[in-house]
Order: sequence, then C-alpha cells, then structure tokens
Amino acid sequence: MKLEELTTIEQLSQFMDGTQAVIFKLTTSKTERYQWIQRELVRFGYLRLNKADKGTFIRYLIKVSCYSRQQISRLIKQYRDTGYIKYSPAMSSGFQGKYTAVDIRLIARMDERHDTPCGNAIKKLCERAYHIFGETEYERISRISVSHIYNLRKSKTYTGIRRHFEKTKPKSSTIGERRKPQPEGQPGYLRIDTVHQGDQDKVKGVYHINAVDEVTQFEVVCTVEKISEQYLIPVLQYILSFFPFKIISFHSDNGSEYINKNVEKLLKKLFVEFTKSRPRHSNDNALAESKNCSIVRKILGYHHIPQKCAGLINEFNQKHLNPHINYHRPCFFSETIIDSKGKERKKYPYKNMMTPYDKLKSLPEAEKYLKDGASFEIMDKIAFEITDNQSAEKLQTARRLLFKIIDEREINAL
Repeated sequence: MKLEELTTIEQLSQFMDGTQAVIFKLTTSKTERYQWIQRELVRFGYLRLNKADKGTFIRYLIKVSCYSRQQISRLIKQYRDTGYIKYSPAMSSGFQGKYTAVDIRLIARMDERHDTPCGNAIKKLCERAYHIFGETEYERISRISVSHIYNLRKSKTYTGIRRHFEKTKPKSSTIGERRKPQPEGQPGYLRIDTVHQGDQDKVKGVYHINAVDEVTQFEVVCTVEKISEQYLIPVLQYILSFFPFKIISFHSDNGSEYINKNVEKLLKKLFVEFTKSRPRHSNDNALAESKNCSIVRKILGYHHIPQKCAGLINEFNQKHLNPHINYHRPCFFSETIIDSKGKERKKYPYKNMMTPYDKLKSLPEAEKYLKDGASFEIMDKIAFEITDNQSAEKLQTARRLLFKIIDEREINAL
C-alpha cells in the first residue's frame, strides 16, 4: 500500500498504529516536502477536521516528513493564515564576522609566543603592538574585547593552528570514608584485601579475597575467577554471613573492586559502615596485608593457578582452610603500652597467644556480639571435634590432593 491510497482518518490511524504495511518515500528537497505537506492538508481537509482527527493527521505528517512537531505546527499555521506553504530560504549569509582569519592567526601566534596568558594580557599586548611599536596588522584586534578573545580561541581557525591538551584530572570518589576504623575492643570490624595468584603467558590466575576481623583475627578466605561484579558480590555476601558476630565496619584499600557502587549498595543494605585507607598511611590495612603473607601465600603459594580452578580452591577453603585458621591456629594479640615519653608501643606477649575463636570467647560479655542463631555451644562442637594436629594433617592432605588435581588439569590442557 502507498501513501496515496490513504484517504480517510481511520486509515491514517491504522497506519500510525502499524497495522498496515505502507511504502512511502519523500524526496530530500525542502520545496517538494513543503508542497507534499500542503497537498495532504488540502486532500484531507485539515481545517474541517475535529480536534482528535487533527492530532492523528499531525502525527502522520511528522512520521512521513521526519519534521519535528514544532516545525509541522509552524507550517500548518502558515497554511491557515495564507492558504499555502512556501519555502523561503534565507537570502543573506548571516552576520559578517568582524575579525577575520588573519586576526585569529595573529592571536594564535601571540598565544604561542607568550605561553597562552589570560585574555587581559593578550589584549594589552595587542594594544602595545599597535600603539607603541607600530605593528599595523594589530590595529583591528587592538580594539577587541577580552571576552571575545576566548571565543576566538575556540574557533576552527585557532584550533587548527594551536591545540592545548590538559591531563585528565582525577575525580575523588565519594564512596567510603577515608579513616582508620576504631573498634575499641569490639569485634565486627573487617579488613579485606585481594591476593592475585600470578599471571602466566599474559593470562590471569585466580583471585583470593581475604577478610579478617581486627579484634579477634577471625578470618575467611574465598577464591574467585575474576574480581568483576558477577563474581565478587556473591562472595562478599558469603563473607559477611560467615562471621559468627555482627559486622559493623568494612575497611578496604582503594582498589576499584571494592570502591564501587555495587559494594556500597550491598553494605548500606546490611547497615555496615564503609571505610577505606588514607593516602600515605600504609598501616591502615596492615592486618589484612600480613594475613595475605602468613595465610594465603603460605598455604597456596605464589605460582600461577588457572582461573578455571577457582571453584576447586574455594571448596578447599571452606572445608579445610577457614575452619583450621579460626579454630586451630594460634595468633599473637598485641598489648598497647605507653612509655615514659607518652608514646604508644605495641607488644605481643606469649600469654596473649590464642586462636581467633578463643579470643572471641575471651571478650567481656562475648555473647552479646553474636549473630542471631549463633552460639558458643555450636562453635565448641566445631572447635573440639578434632585436635589441632589432626586439623593440620587434614589440611595438608587436602592441599596435596588439591595441587595434584590442578597439576593434572594443567598437563591435560597442554
């Protein structure tokens, strides 16, 4: 069906609703488009149509002519006032520029000589060039306004001669607060960091997410293929649910895997405050960094592990590594001593060495920190189900089996 076969408003409405297939094409000439619009206004008797039909007809003109509604309204008004639509192209070329391309080039060369000073300085230099030193080519631009100098600097003539590049200015992130958390002996203040398991032939390995509580050193290690949102958000949800006590604060370094809107949204939903390390304060996340070395690197090493093995390693972490380091591995806990000069010093006495679980139990009124559904009776069964030595042997056996499977997969992949 062609446009000429549309003769009623009902057919136009069906056409606009897309219920009929119509073949239409208008030439690109403005004069011919205006003539077509005028013929359609006459053919459908636009001035005699009711309000609803006029709306349908206008939508039809907009769709076929590709003009805006404002332009169609102006053409209809011209038709209503005069009885025809006439295309009247502009006869003049617009305003003539006061300053020529020669003047713009003079400004560009002046900027180049004087390292692009402010507009006031350029105007003064042009005045001095003409009035004091008699350089007649500067006569016209010696009378230029300061504001127009900046306009001319944006022109094509100017930018074709001189281009000024500025370094991208870093934008400070408003996600997280830059400060060191102060737990004051209360568990629930997590420090988190990412450990990358090496590259091989420009191929990334797995990533370990290591989260540790500052007061009790209760720790959880998870492994993911990549640190994108798809992999990281479910792991963070698991980490926050793993700890037996309520999480109050979440502290990380300034890596983009944590400083982003998705992590911020997750923590806000759980009412957990979000803090990040301060610049030039390398100790802000020192606890997580030290655990990366003493736990993750010591158990899983430094060599490359393919990303496809992330699920296998994560299963090892949940079944063997995390229970062992929290219930069977003793840790040093510091005491703060103020010396005669008033300076705080930390000492790590042997008497304070205990497992993270024992540290949690030793806190005053420890039960009030536990989550709903968690109890020391349940955790005692986990802690004393096997001995420390049995847990360590179980961990070593599982680790040997893990790396054996990983090595076999790498050999088979060759």
